[in-house]
Amino acid sequence: MGSDKKKMMIKLPIMRVRIKYGLAFLLLLVTLRTAAQQQVQFSQYAFNGLAVNPAYAGYKDAWYFNSIYRHQWTGFAGAPRTGGVSIDGPLQARRSSTGPGLGLQLMADIQGPQQAFSLYGSYSYRIALDEENTRRLCFGLGVGVTQYRLDGAALQYLDSEDPVFPGGGVNTISPDAQFGIYYHTPSFFLSLSVLNLLSSYTGTRYSWKGYDYSNIRKTQHLYLATGCMLPLSDHVQLKPSIMIKDDFKGPSNIDLNAMLLIERVFWIGGSYRTSVPIWKNLENHLETANAASAMVEYYISEKFRMGYAYDLNINKLAGTQGGSHEISIGLLFLSKKYSTASPRYF
Repeated sequence: MGSDKKKMMIKLPIMRVRIKYGLAFLLLLVTLRTAAQQQVQFSQYAFNGLAVNPAYAGYKDAWYFNSIYRHQWTGFAGAPRTGGVSIDGPLQARRSSTGPGLGLQLMADIQGPQQAFSLYGSYSYRIALDEENTRRLCFGLGVGVTQYRLDGAALQYLDSEDPVFPGGGVNTISPDAQFGIYYHTPSFFLSLSVLNLLSSYTGTRYSWKGYDYSNIRKTQHLYLATGCMLPLSDHVQLKPSIMIKDDFKGPSNIDLNAMLLIERVFWIGGSYRTSVPIWKNLENHLETANAASAMVEYYISEKFRMGYAYDLNINKLAGTQGGSHEISIGLLFLSKKYSTASPRYF
């Protein structure tokens, strides 16, 4: 009885709080809990595989720097904003059929009053499966830390003495780990990874004055992706691919992608994102359709790439915001022994 009374006392002040980003944060929570979208979402992940699989480190056989910024649901107060930089490459200076790769990535994710800042280091071991070094099987492990923060300054109160929400902010740091397997040939890839392996780590406190904020902690996510390159002519190639994302707590998310590569310098295409009730059915008020994306990528030179993606929601959010914008820049540090005999399309 005492426990029930305490729960009621906690709920009552929450009802009296007016949140500055109320509508945006409410819809964000619905998205996180029902559409398996708690993990950072990028449309251009195909051009930065390290973001979803630590085994990708060193894939290009040269050091590669990537930066990306995404503003989701523009025009929405408190809409998610995500930015990050990463660098990865082979540990050995020369091109090698078998050997380790290293990667480092820094990420900042802001969703209304909720913030997460992450730093990961990745190690991969790449095994050549043929003498020509055209087929590789890679295993990767990533370790890092994430600082979670709930910004109390982003909240406005009807009751200034309300004890539920912090006046300044709540911070906590949590360790994390990732694991992945990556297989690729010049025209095919298969990727499997699990992120947020330590999400159930109990040594981290998500509380403030006895009130629990554990819902800001990310949950484990499984990523399965595959794709191939299909020549359509001497100048145009087609790259269809699919990615399945799942946290086993809600409907699975599926990205269907198709990109055209023209003259090996210009990519254009799009993707369709939807939810499929593989493990858990959708609630009646939710839609399976999520968003459609249009993407362009241009290689200004062999070393320099720029990309842009625009996401348009095709669910009930479509009329309440201006879509999502995503910009990325990639820089390849070529060595004298770098070879394009086996180009990296993935």
